[in-house]
Amino acid sequence: MKSKSSDMCEGPLISRVILYTIPIILTGILQLLFNAADLVVVGRCCGSNSVGAVGATGAMINLMVNLFIGLSVGAGVTVAHGIGSGRSEDVRRTVHTAVPTAIISGAILTVIGVLFSETFLRMMNTPPEQLHLAASYMRIYFCGTTASMLYNFGSAILRAAGDTKSPLYFLTAAGVLNVILNLIFVIAFRMDVAGVALATTVSQVVSAALIIRALMKRDDACKLELKKIHIYGRQLKRILQIGFPAGIQSSLFAISNVIIQSSINSFGSVVTSGNAAAQNIEGFVYTSMNSYSQTALNFTGQNYGAGKLDRIRKIMWVCLISVFVTGLALGLTALFFGRSLLSIYITDSEKAIDYGIIRMTYIMIPYFLCGLMDVATGLIRGLGRSVLPMLITIAGVVGMRLGWIYIVFRIPEYHTLKSLYLSYLISWAMTFAAEIIVFIVIMRKIKKQRMKQ
Repeated sequence: MKSKSSDMCEGPLISRVILYTIPIILTGILQLLFNAADLVVVGRCCGSNSVGAVGATGAMINLMVNLFIGLSVGAGVTVAHGIGSGRSEDVRRTVHTAVPTAIISGAILTVIGVLFSETFLRMMNTPPEQLHLAASYMRIYFCGTTASMLYNFGSAILRAAGDTKSPLYFLTAAGVLNVILNLIFVIAFRMDVAGVALATTVSQVVSAALIIRALMKRDDACKLELKKIHIYGRQLKRILQIGFPAGIQSSLFAISNVIIQSSINSFGSVVTSGNAAAQNIEGFVYTSMNSYSQTALNFTGQNYGAGKLDRIRKIMWVCLISVFVTGLALGLTALFFGRSLLSIYITDSEKAIDYGIIRMTYIMIPYFLCGLMDVATGLIRGLGRSVLPMLITIAGVVGMRLGWIYIVFRIPEYHTLKSLYLSYLISWAMTFAAEIIVFIVIMRKIKKQRMKQ
């Protein structure tokens, strides 16, 4: 099998960035469409309470899963550096270290998720009428996290090698299966939210099998040979150095969202349902913007390995401008069609739709700021620096949002949903400004070091 790849270090940059990013965007959108199918099926067949139950799990699932998905970022950056610098053996060892790391990560998540799901949901003040359903969803979902980790690690490796199409194809196949199983489990077997969780778990196993098969059929340094799977100390250390801070950053980011979700939950199940539907719609905009972060990371990683610093500056501008245009256009479009979109998810509560519109009004217009922030993070990680964006995120996102919730939100006149949503855009703007300054400073230091060599 001829390996699919893209040369990130040569040729016209704008066209290569766009062609590389489009499959990532489509992959993310398809994934969200299949996730949305979960909500649509339970919303139409089981009611808004089931929609709220599934939505109530999102922040906690992200908190737990993102820590380990961060390690896949470390694997991707390490592979990109190895490819850019021509170190084929480092690439091979990284690939064969990444697979067992993914399996161990998934197993840990399964144990924690199955044992403590209900405890975590109680800590988040999940409405009592949604607690049992939400806990059932989470337990089944976490049974599939080993497969999910294998897919994420495998996708990171393929994208670092320039192949963004294969993950799209595999997700499409698994997602179609997910939708079919949703209909069977929920409508035919009347399993409610447990049915969509089981459908998700089965589809994750399929996507993992396809990604492993693709790696085994490659003919380059990214080829996976099962008999050579081994945890190499040097490669694991590099994966952890880059991936662990990235995972902590994502998890701490999720902590702030968990606390905000807990505050939203305190307004009752109707608000929770409207918020959950709005978040799902926002996800389509977010995943489109976040795709440019992955592009920035891998293009920067390969060019850093190849020593092409001037090309990295061009990558910065292309990705920042692209994510700004994408975020603003999609955000305004989603808001314009907001009520119609929300009515797809919620059919039995006009008031829940009203609350969804409130969230979308405050989030969608400035959402491009979140995209700019993520691209800046990708640029810094692509240079092999992962601790700095983590620290900036702790201060700019987690610290700011926690301060807002425990200080501003407690003031009676600001104890509103609108006040909670305002904290998002302020944290995005602060964090982006800090990260882009840090990126510029790091680039100058790297250039000075290489001029002295």
